[in-house]
Amino acid sequence: MTTKYAICNETFEGWHHERVCGRAAELGYTGLEVAPFTLAPRITDVTAARRAELRKQAEAAGVQIIGLHWLLAKTEGFQLTSPDAAVRKKTGEYLAEMARAAAELGGDVLVLGSPFQRNIPEGHTLAQAEDFALDTLGYTLKALEQSKVYLCLEPLTPAETNFMNTAAEGAAMCRRLAHPFVKLHLDVKAMSAEAAPTPDVIRANTEFFHHFHANDPNKRGPGFGSTDFKPIFRALRDVNYTGWVSVEVFDYSPDPDTIARESIRYMRECDAG
Repeated sequence: MTTKYAICNETFEGWHHERVCGRAAELGYTGLEVAPFTLAPRITDVTAARRAELRKQAEAAGVQIIGLHWLLAKTEGFQLTSPDAAVRKKTGEYLAEMARAAAELGGDVLVLGSPFQRNIPEGHTLAQAEDFALDTLGYTLKALEQSKVYLCLEPLTPAETNFMNTAAEGAAMCRRLAHPFVKLHLDVKAMSAEAAPTPDVIRANTEFFHHFHANDPNKRGPGFGSTDFKPIFRALRDVNYTGWVSVEVFDYSPDPDTIARESIRYMRECDAG
């Protein structure tokens, strides 16, 4: 099984899209994951012509735009868990626009992290927040089907949000939605906060597992911290994972080129071990 490596475009802060695609391809990545805020304040501001141009530039360089993440970051007025039905509808419909955009860019994945836009609203319970989230996502499902784009729910640590903190909770949400285009995303940094070791979390959550972020709990790339990725890649092989392994960092030091180059070098080393 040949691992498909991708990297998130915001890593290359300030670089033009065409340059990002070219350098990622040179380093051995075949996928590029895009944060919408790097393109425009809202995904709806990116015209069909611009989407086609971005896709063409990526493909000319030899990479595929695999989808979008940080879906609601740096936006206002959206909330997955809002008690307000109008806000839920607006948020769900915006996520539907994300699905259409991802497909037009050449991808089929949406990673729903966005911790600030999914906290349990004040005065409400976790159960109520889950119901609100399910209602919000109901407005997205038709677009997922039409675009053939998978919405991947991303559990995050309690330090980031108080909603959907474990892979098991993410899987439970997938189960309740019971939709073929709603899946589970696993992230190494997020899984590091779980009680079980990361490889065990991967093996225990295969039912909906569809997309994967490689990073270290220190917010840097694979190999830039203490996490040993050899057991992690072994677990990915054990569960026959065939999706993307996408590098996502939050600390952009020392520079984009070093992060991208050393991350893929280390991952290949671990994957071969």
